[in-house]
Amino acid sequence: LVAPQIIKGYQKACALAIHKLGEMAVDLKEHTPEARREMLIKCAETTLNSKLVADYKNFFAVMSVDAVSLLGEDMTASAVGIKKIPGGSVTDSVLVEGVAFKKTFSYAGFEQQPKCFKDPKILLLNLELELKAEKDNAEVRIQSPDQYQSIVDAEWAIIYEKLDLIAKSGANVVLSRLAIGDLATQYFADRDIFCAGRVENQDLERTRRATGGEVQTTVQGISPDVLGTCGEFEERQIGGERYNLFKKCENTKTASILLRGGAQQFIDEAERSLNDSILIVKSAMRNTKVVGGGGAIEMELSRYLREHARTVKGKQQLVINYFAKALEVIPMTLAQNSGADGTKILNELRKKHAVAGPDGRWFGVDCINCGITDAFENYIWEPMTVKNSAIAAAAEAACLILSID
Repeated sequence: LVAPQIIKGYQKACALAIHKLGEMAVDLKEHTPEARREMLIKCAETTLNSKLVADYKNFFAVMSVDAVSLLGEDMTASAVGIKKIPGGSVTDSVLVEGVAFKKTFSYAGFEQQPKCFKDPKILLLNLELELKAEKDNAEVRIQSPDQYQSIVDAEWAIIYEKLDLIAKSGANVVLSRLAIGDLATQYFADRDIFCAGRVENQDLERTRRATGGEVQTTVQGISPDVLGTCGEFEERQIGGERYNLFKKCENTKTASILLRGGAQQFIDEAERSLNDSILIVKSAMRNTKVVGGGGAIEMELSRYLREHARTVKGKQQLVINYFAKALEVIPMTLAQNSGADGTKILNELRKKHAVAGPDGRWFGVDCINCGITDAFENYIWEPMTVKNSAIAAAAEAACLILSID
């Protein structure tokens, strides 16, 4: 066989495989919202089966689905914040339909501020609210010592003007990415306003998505439409830390998970597991067409290509057969990595796919029991787009190498 014949055969086999993949894919949109939610939970449970938190897989699967459901159409994964809090039981973990972040550094006067609001107006700032000594970053020339006092007065006038404008805006909660100094903290405490400075970028962005507010870089001309709101705000002790919670956000596009557990190592592992689960649910919700995993789709495509090869005359038959054989590497590798007899399982799968017809097309490798199982019934799914891309990219790479003279 010469390279052009092999390339032509691979391209034909790839096109056939992708076409068959599209025909076999199951669209989750065809199910009712309740059935689709149940399927997504099962899908998340499958992801958590092999993790350290497998004993709590249903608990975390439901949490993952609920969290992704809150993200809106763009489904930004970073919009789900996971906060690790040592202590307590794993089942003490909670999903906050809004934002939660650890209490930031505070100055004297902070404890006098109210820590709970109903339907508060929230102002988000990227602005420093500290008394700045202008002589540190400006050159000032004075004719007499009496003029120095006017400079000091101007510095105080600048900070008080900013604080007065914030108070007049009607905001009950003020958050800033930059520092809020002791003067501002006491000023807000005297007016029953809660403030927090040095809020992390991601937490401020999640708060923006949850409350509907806009981050301001100046306090001049603050209008009511840039203020966010939520059903309830409170600062609460959780474990050994205090957390700021923005809850009951009606139009939220973010979520926070407060992850509890005994040991730090366990919480770290639980976070990684939960992150995997969230990404799988997000992928399944975005790409609603899925196929059976565990090598099931590869075995079915291999069977289909072998049958089609019999209708092809000439050397192309051999090339398509080899393409079909290459697809069997996936179930073989899965079986070997599970400690099972790869040849035995592959033979069983070949027989099942050949004899059972449509009923046996979703049989794949059972990595836990070292046998074969109906992957679709056991919610071992993969997005169709992933398989589509993998087959197309592999065939293209092989053809590229073959085309080198």
